[in-house]
Amino acid sequence: MKKLFNSYIDTFEYHSNSIENCIHVSGWCYFKNGKNVEYVVECNEEVKHYDILKVDRPDVDVQFQLNTKQNQFGFYIKVKLDQKNSLTDFVLKAKCENETQEILRLNKSQIKKRENNSIFYYSIDEFKTNDNMCFVTGYVFAEGSDAPIEIEVLDYQKKHIEAKVDRIVRKDVMKVYKADNQNEKIGFRAEFSAKEKNPYYLRFKLGQEELEVPAEITLSFSQLTKSYIKSVNPERMKNAIRYLRKNGVRRFIHRVKLGPMDEIKLTYDEWFKFMSPDEKELENQKSEKFKYEPKISLIVATYNTPKKYLEEMIKSVLAQTYSNWELCIADGSTNEDVKKYIEKNIQENRIKFKKLDKNYGIADNMNAAYEMTSGEFVGFFDHDDLLTPNALYEVVKKLQDRKIEMVYSDEDKFDTDTKKFTEPHFKPDFSIDLLRSVNYICHFLIVKKSLIEKVGAFNKKYDGAQDYDFTLRAIEKLENDQIAHIPMILYHWRMHSSSTAANPESKLYAFEAGQRAIEDHLKRQQVHAQVKMSKNLGMYDVFYKIADDPFVSIIIPNKDHIEDLSRAIESIQEKSTYRNFEFIVVENNSVEPETFKYYEEVQKKYKNVKVVIWKEEFNYSAINNYGETFAQGDYILLLNNDTEMIEPRSIEDMLGICQRKDVGAVGARLYYEDDTIQHAGVIIGLGGTAGHAFLNIPKEQGGYFNRIFAKQDVSAVTAACLMVKKTVFEEVGGLFEGLKVAFNDIDFCLKIREAGYLIVYDPQAEFYHYESKSRGMEDTPEKVARFNREIETLTNRWDQIFDKGDPYYNPNLSLLMDSYTIKMPEEMKVEQSKKMEKKKLIIYIIFVTMKNVIKKSVLRQFPIQQVFQL
Repeated sequence: MKKLFNSYIDTFEYHSNSIENCIHVSGWCYFKNGKNVEYVVECNEEVKHYDILKVDRPDVDVQFQLNTKQNQFGFYIKVKLDQKNSLTDFVLKAKCENETQEILRLNKSQIKKRENNSIFYYSIDEFKTNDNMCFVTGYVFAEGSDAPIEIEVLDYQKKHIEAKVDRIVRKDVMKVYKADNQNEKIGFRAEFSAKEKNPYYLRFKLGQEELEVPAEITLSFSQLTKSYIKSVNPERMKNAIRYLRKNGVRRFIHRVKLGPMDEIKLTYDEWFKFMSPDEKELENQKSEKFKYEPKISLIVATYNTPKKYLEEMIKSVLAQTYSNWELCIADGSTNEDVKKYIEKNIQENRIKFKKLDKNYGIADNMNAAYEMTSGEFVGFFDHDDLLTPNALYEVVKKLQDRKIEMVYSDEDKFDTDTKKFTEPHFKPDFSIDLLRSVNYICHFLIVKKSLIEKVGAFNKKYDGAQDYDFTLRAIEKLENDQIAHIPMILYHWRMHSSSTAANPESKLYAFEAGQRAIEDHLKRQQVHAQVKMSKNLGMYDVFYKIADDPFVSIIIPNKDHIEDLSRAIESIQEKSTYRNFEFIVVENNSVEPETFKYYEEVQKKYKNVKVVIWKEEFNYSAINNYGETFAQGDYILLLNNDTEMIEPRSIEDMLGICQRKDVGAVGARLYYEDDTIQHAGVIIGLGGTAGHAFLNIPKEQGGYFNRIFAKQDVSAVTAACLMVKKTVFEEVGGLFEGLKVAFNDIDFCLKIREAGYLIVYDPQAEFYHYESKSRGMEDTPEKVARFNREIETLTNRWDQIFDKGDPYYNPNLSLLMDSYTIKMPEEMKVEQSKKMEKKKLIIYIIFVTMKNVIKKSVLRQFPIQQVFQL
């Protein structure tokens, strides 16, 4: 029989339990040269009604070179069965043009193998380890039950392990399974300490029902082979043999099935020690003479400082390779310990000490230390922290640019228990919006003394956040080019039981003082805004008040997909707290009659909706530029048709920011349908060109130093949801029409930045963006060629920015991996590549080892089919 249909079945599930009796089957199918098909389902030789979700499968389109416009070849079918009858026969047929063909048939025994008597639907999507922690993500739900399912983590002996379990919305799963649940938080992310022994298990519990499943991701035999060959090295071979001897055959086989762990991971402690200057370099720094060598006065307020911390703090200053410094210590301790230590052990004339008659509080104690200074610059230093030996050298090196009056560096923490450096804070260059969200500048901060005399030193009103208040007052008097950032770790913030670094709750009063500091800063700047403490300690949400009632024009390009378009429009019409807006839908070559019918209906329903016609070929830039010519608003909101507003104040909040004179455009926080991050700002250079920060991170998580939750300046935001002043839009000439599909929003934002305006990422503006996670794949030669041309166009237009790097993304962070991961030094890459030269020898060792294992009758107990059976 001639094969008229091409198909593939991805999954078949038969659920038969006390709650339901149903089938789920998924796969793809098309007729002849790419026509969509209909389906017939037969169960026990009886035609059954079913629910179906059809999905685009561009991979099938490309693989078989079908070149179709409509490629909904994928399907998820759900068939509900009578609870009383068991399934003995299943047939799935495809139909098209009076032709019918069977694409799946299962008999009773085949169905039995796929039968699931548990009430739980679940998936383990990811299992990974990092810094002695395990992370497991996935979903679990029970059909027809809205009750949350209890999730417990077990060790290899099935004993309970303490774990943090976050619940995540998974609309994508609900949609696929046609689930009736009202509770959409069926996704989970479990985090727990990694133990030496594994495997781990998850236990799902709902009432009397219970199910235990391995917490792991298994690979196919071919995947295992490739991954082991790719990652093999002598150290791993030793570890494998050691693991086999220690844990036995059964657990060794279990471990093999998991595949190799990631590439050897570099801990931050290792990275820092590798990057730190060696003794030779430090000696060279000591002998270097700068043209400008200002005295740096370090001010410290001590208060009952433990002798060990005091000694180490002073030693870190004495070890500085730059010598023109002084250390000014004001002691407000309730005892004489600090005084006695310094009198007995310190003969250095560069160290000044004053015992205060009482404890005046943090601010005034620091002011007392400041009164002793004689240097041209002043550095702020906590009594229990440490400087790196090259800290002052790097500062003075930066101060050779004589216009600079404020310098700050990156910092990390020193764990007093493990004696290791951890939690590096790699900061951006100056960002006023990030500073209003959190005191990210913090340590190490050095300021010109004349600036301090101009703005005043520390204010007791802000005790606990006195440095935050001072920084805000100082930057008000400076231009951006007078503030310098050194992207190097120069300061170690010590973590111990009473420090804010280890226990933020220990200084709640400091966070309240920080809120007052921001409020007063905004008043001085004559900026009308409300400041609220964030749920994340030490962070703040600033809500800018809207002046007057400006008109906003929302421009949405559209071709068919009226379900998406309707959802985008209705979500704003129904939810938005801000009401003075219009919609301009730019129609672009739709082909479905229902689309034009919808246009008529929506314009009748809403007087603020207007549809305009773009008859030319698709060009995202040109379409939006065309839509802007119809806009009556003072502000433009570029919006994709596959978005949905979540937070009712989104437009209101974006508008408040966009009204500021220093701001040109504002972007929102966007989520995929499964409530993971689709957009939280764009990083120039990420992935080679430009990429979204924090991609795929669950919405409940804040990412690197909670940056996802912080308003901040960025180099670009996506035009899927971008607000811009109309005057700025026209000033920069709109979107560049030479970029038809990709990177036009990046180019647009860079033009706005070049014109002197800020681009702000606003996490309080929240939308879904139903763009597929695989959407945008360049899957034809024509698309690849176009994509490469647009990359070249963007990088040529902004070559200086690509060469210099994104100012809001630290150069110590990787552009090749996930955003905000540490970049491995080139020297370390070279060392690893040398190890890989021995790969052929290592592969030989693997097979010899396996041969010896076989000789010892391992496989008589565990046949090779069982070892790799999934």
